[in-house]
Amino acid sequence: MHARAAVMKGPGEIAIERFAVPEAEEGSVVLQMSLAGICGTDKHSFRGETTQYAGTQHERRTAFPVICGHENVGIVADVGGEVLATDGSALRVGDRVVPAANVACGRCYYCLNGYPYYMCDHLENYGNSLSCSREPHLLGGWSEYLYLLPNTPIFRVPPELPDEVAVLTEVMAVTHGIDTAQAVLALHGRPSFGYGALVLGVGPLGLCHVVKARLGGAGKIFATDRFSSRLALAEELGADAVWNVSTTSSDERAEALLERTHGRGAEIVVDCSGVPETFEESLRMVAPGGVIVEVGAFVDLGTVGVNPSADICAPNVSIIGVGGETTVSYEPSLDLMAAQIGRYPLEKIVSHRIPLGTVVTALQLAQRDEAMQVVLDPRGQSPRQVSGAEGAR
Repeated sequence: MHARAAVMKGPGEIAIERFAVPEAEEGSVVLQMSLAGICGTDKHSFRGETTQYAGTQHERRTAFPVICGHENVGIVADVGGEVLATDGSALRVGDRVVPAANVACGRCYYCLNGYPYYMCDHLENYGNSLSCSREPHLLGGWSEYLYLLPNTPIFRVPPELPDEVAVLTEVMAVTHGIDTAQAVLALHGRPSFGYGALVLGVGPLGLCHVVKARLGGAGKIFATDRFSSRLALAEELGADAVWNVSTTSSDERAEALLERTHGRGAEIVVDCSGVPETFEESLRMVAPGGVIVEVGAFVDLGTVGVNPSADICAPNVSIIGVGGETTVSYEPSLDLMAAQIGRYPLEKIVSHRIPLGTVVTALQLAQRDEAMQVVLDPRGQSPRQVSGAEGAR
């Protein structure tokens, strides 16, 4: 049996290729893919912006040729021996699961001392560092089948959670920075609820942060973006005020925020924009004693000017850098989203489900105003838009 996969051979170059579907070796799992998300990192790789973890011992570039796709949901098709899901139960053929995006070694200093697993010295990333030139080839989600290496954390999907929401699990798991920011506020003697939150950039990652802030106790939520459709959805998901950066200046946005926060700014500012310039805006918008969560700078796009005294020390600002999701964030994210089905419009975050064979169309669409989260459907026959109840199946 062979599987089709979308292979990114280099920046701007993608081809559909076929690979033999391997049997699962001991400790491994073969997953029949249901949906795979298009992440901001994938868009960067397609544009040739490939330097990740810049300036650290983990610095790397996308391992072309690569089958992208690390936001995945699928059905277990084969299991090599006894493989346990993270709930401790044995996986069986037919189980619906979300796999972690990364595989840590479990042996290095960072693994043994409780650091986030993306800090592992020997980290492997599905759809990124795992090149499809390496056997068994199917090491990314933009394919009909995905091969999961031994020690990959695998999470069961609650039965009430539709694929169109479950595919957001990895993205929602990245929002753990808000949890840390709330804890920092509490350490400073500030309430960890009722705070003002500002999200800069409301693509899929930013929209998930809006959801997390609303469900996590934010009092007021604000958002910025250059696409009006995303701002409209941010409002539907809980944002109290939004500003389009294409039609407002940084000064105007800062003034509008101060008017709505009694002159203080937002206690938690989350930068999801994916461009470095917004970090400077984060420093302008954060309240004294507040927290900035920088989660949009996974790919190195350059430096910005920061005054450590005036921007950080004098206003007592804390800055949290988030390099990815944590393994302990997946299961709570699944449970959180499952609890909101029918009460909160999570299904609207996935706006388009596109067949695997039209992946370039999907990538182009994912960077336009009309799209929120675009996902690839290996079983799909024609591009279609997902909305409302249609997304919940």
